[in-house]
Amino acid sequence: MRVGIIVFPGSNCDHDAYRVSRHIFGLETTFIWHKERQLPPVDLVIVPGGFSYGDYLRSGAIARFSSVMDSVIRFAESGGFVLGICNGFQILCECGLLPGVLLRNSSVRFVCKWVYLRTDNNDIPFTEEADLGQILHLPIAHGEGNYFIEAPELVELERNDQIVFRYTTPMGEVTPESNPNGSANNIAGIVNREGNVLGMMPHPERAAEMSLGGDDGRLLFQSLIHSMS
Repeated sequence: MRVGIIVFPGSNCDHDAYRVSRHIFGLETTFIWHKERQLPPVDLVIVPGGFSYGDYLRSGAIARFSSVMDSVIRFAESGGFVLGICNGFQILCECGLLPGVLLRNSSVRFVCKWVYLRTDNNDIPFTEEADLGQILHLPIAHGEGNYFIEAPELVELERNDQIVFRYTTPMGEVTPESNPNGSANNIAGIVNREGNVLGMMPHPERAAEMSLGGDDGRLLFQSLIHSMS
């Protein structure tokens, strides 16, 4: 599996993603500068976390117009796999590959901590190695992770099983207290209808080694490798 990691001015999780992809799983991995107009031959594009363009205007709103994003959109529309993490999720929503928008956290504060996620869809390549309802322990670090979508579209997300992860208690219960940012229906990650574009606020690349506090994030990479083998 060949992996390309987009690098914007302000990206700060690109090397985290590279370490997991190249050094932990041994995948052919390359950085792709935001000014590139064509993607190299890759099977997976990772749009990493950070503060693209300093989060000026609105998180992801400027990065959406980077030269490389037209190629990412075409890649996704042709069936290529795209994973947007944190700021990457924001960018994917801004460019229309995923529905909805990420707003300021309901607390109006930056939140950095470990959270529990329930896997609500394991019928896609990103999570096929997970059990339905499996609880993952992953870190978050964001100020604008409050997922919002209009009510009719939220109904469609639920109906189409596009909600992949929800913030829960360690036992998998969806509660207001387990929601760290005010996201609608405790949504932590969604997928497009075709199942090849995933956006999530928690950081799986920061939880792929026990030395960092946990390795539940490996599951996403293992699932993708298995699905492409």
